[in-house]
Amino acid sequence: MTGIDDLPVRDELRGKSPYGAPQLDVPVRLNTNENPYALPEPLVERIAERVREAARNLNRYPDRDAVELRTELAKYLTDTGKYAVGLENVWAANGSNEVIQQLLQTFGGPDRTAIGFEPSYSMHGLIARGTGTGWISGPRNDDFTVDLAAAERAIAEHRPDIVFITTPNNPTGNAVPPETVIALYEAAQAAKPSMVVVDEAYIEFSHGDSLLPLLEGRPHLVVSRTMSKAFGAAGLRLGYLAAHPAVVDAVQLVRLPYHLSAVTQATALAALEHTDTLLGYVEQLKAERDRLVAELRAIGYEVTESDANFVQFGRFADSHEVWQKILDRGVLVRDNGVPGWLRVSAGTPEENDAFLDAVRELKKEQNA
Repeated sequence: MTGIDDLPVRDELRGKSPYGAPQLDVPVRLNTNENPYALPEPLVERIAERVREAARNLNRYPDRDAVELRTELAKYLTDTGKYAVGLENVWAANGSNEVIQQLLQTFGGPDRTAIGFEPSYSMHGLIARGTGTGWISGPRNDDFTVDLAAAERAIAEHRPDIVFITTPNNPTGNAVPPETVIALYEAAQAAKPSMVVVDEAYIEFSHGDSLLPLLEGRPHLVVSRTMSKAFGAAGLRLGYLAAHPAVVDAVQLVRLPYHLSAVTQATALAALEHTDTLLGYVEQLKAERDRLVAELRAIGYEVTESDANFVQFGRFADSHEVWQKILDRGVLVRDNGVPGWLRVSAGTPEENDAFLDAVRELKKEQNA
């Protein structure tokens, strides 16, 4: 039978695996960093109203520039990010992954490179390869913080066209201090100059503030966001960025025509009308995240400091074996590929209790 290796696949894609996490039917699923709370009924009803309105014009193409949506996203960023942005600073696409793809299509590509500091969000490297952009894996310290001196040396040596900084970092959960981002931005400008993309997919869960104010005076800086996590809208697939207007103009060179459907825009606008309610759920998840950190440490596990809606814990001689034992107890967590560590998403209190009961049992077995 014909397989991938029998096809004329590009060399940089050979031997690679697609991004994904197990989708298993178990009582408790805490492996994909989803918001566990269903959308409130008033929001569901508002979505239905807005989609019904949009459906009357589905014979027409949607607003290709998503002006109303970008205007409302700019208001949200201004209200929550302590930095004023306008329509001209914001761009939206189908999930933050498409935002990243468009940035790589615009500023990366053949004979260009991008660097990220791993372990970090694996889609940065996967999308880079998919756009023909060379990928460079930069260093982190043993505690998963960015090794600033080593990172600056790597940027000076490789002179990448794009620098990715993920904060809070996925899968480890720790945040990157603003001064580190500023230092890396300055290193990137001295080397190339390069674009610097700050991926803030989990910023609403952070103990600290967004890095949006760093956009001031830094035209090569981009802040990427998503509605999948804090807005509880993973099924919506809506991501967005904030940047200098020239960056917004540039990514439109590669966007597909009418890339955001009318239904997507209508749903996202409805969600933005209920920001206060949705961010209330975020506060609950932050409390549960902090409870997971405290309980896991009390049980005897190592835990990475987390500013996200998930917690990385360990250390294990065989993390996949432990993952399977937790799964056998009806709880699905993420074997995220970091040797010796696993990752658990913050769920509802009941889901978190089930997870904590499972790992307590495992610790008792280990100590028996």
